[in-house]
Amino acid sequence: MLRRQLIQALSLGGAAHLWSHQLAFAQTAYPSKAIKVIVPLAAGSAVDNAARIVLQKMAQNMGVGIAIENQAGASGVIGADRVAKSAADGYTLGGFNDSIMTMLPNLQSKLPWDIQKDFEPISLVATVEWGLVVPMDSPIKTAAELIAFAKASPGKLNYGSGGNGSPQHIAMALFASQAGIKLTHVPYKGATQAAVGLAGKEVDVGFQGIATVNALVKSGKLKLIGVSTPKKLAQFPDVPTIHDSGLPSFEFNSWFAMMAPNNTPKAIAQRLHKEILKALSDESVKEQLILQGLSPKGSSPDELAASLDKQLARYEKLIRQAEITAD
Repeated sequence: MLRRQLIQALSLGGAAHLWSHQLAFAQTAYPSKAIKVIVPLAAGSAVDNAARIVLQKMAQNMGVGIAIENQAGASGVIGADRVAKSAADGYTLGGFNDSIMTMLPNLQSKLPWDIQKDFEPISLVATVEWGLVVPMDSPIKTAAELIAFAKASPGKLNYGSGGNGSPQHIAMALFASQAGIKLTHVPYKGATQAAVGLAGKEVDVGFQGIATVNALVKSGKLKLIGVSTPKKLAQFPDVPTIHDSGLPSFEFNSWFAMMAPNNTPKAIAQRLHKEILKALSDESVKEQLILQGLSPKGSSPDELAASLDKQLARYEKLIRQAEITAD
């Protein structure tokens, strides 16, 4: 009897040891295949540009391929839904902007996912600086001139955005609300398309992430007439802030974060978080992001979750006050 109990105890101990070893191996083996990152925005958008810079370095450091899939449309709803419904194994991730995470939930009551319940925060990656742009031959040279023109001719100026509920839409609606002007909204199928439409003079003005319009501004196809940061941007020292152009209370930027499907194992989430911070610490990555008008900024999963909660509450108030709708 005693001998049988000893054998059973040894067998159970051995099984526990083997299970523990297998679990540790499974955790340390990640990633064992290519990772897919779904960006629910058009190629060439600010988030897409940031994702390509950071993920390329992550792929080098991790020794696996990391592929980006752009799925623009419906202001990011469809692409985000794919991430929410993917296997929670660390091999399908989402590269989201704060429009998807904090604006859409305040604009649409019937989203197919819940940003706080269906996703696992991984890390903040970068903040995106924003600017007010017009076609190169536009007579408007500053935000103050834009406001004066719009007040003299209500509704005559139109602006392009990446779609209803997009950050371009929200930024300009907030700007118009605070300035007391009326502008006509022209939604495109993505931020890049809106920028190209603006350069082609299909619309008169637009708010865009600097990373999206950087090349168009530098090539002389668009004119940057104001930045939405509290201080001037180092790469555009001659461009005034919107603060200094008649709207001292206006400030707008956005951010890019990595998310995973809910219930992704914490060990995998932590590994991805560490790899993002490692990539952001690389001087070449920092330089590329800054040149694109992005500010590198990592965070822990808990910090990202807290920022998410705070921004959801902030935009609920702003969107309600400005009477912004997704229609």
